[in-house]
Amino acid sequence: MKTKYKTTKTLSALLFCLLLASVAVAGALSQPKADGLIGEQANGYLGLVDQNAPASVKSLIANINAKRKAGYEKIAQQQGTSLSDVEKVGGNKAIARTVSGNYIREAGGGWRKK
Repeated sequence: MKTKYKTTKTLSALLFCLLLASVAVAGALSQPKADGLIGEQANGYLGLVDQNAPASVKSLIANINAKRKAGYEKIAQQQGTSLSDVEKVGGNKAIARTVSGNYIREAGGGWRKK
């Protein structure tokens, strides 16, 4: 039990660092999130809320998700844990940090405003 708690705590700390590193990107995400085009998902990645979003927004999502995945893979390798566990922790952190009024999609659910 202690090992699982320590691993979760370590993963959380590493993910926090990863999210801090993406602060510069956050500015680019602010407007599409506020416009209801994109949102944070429980799987740790951005998702498209509005399928009619401009190509530039779709490209932004793909770029950021690729960077997130690379970061998650690095953390999983360092911690000797699964990618899916790291993605879940990342998703929970991103949803927790999501501003009220922006969209989130929790596991098994549809899009909703936070």
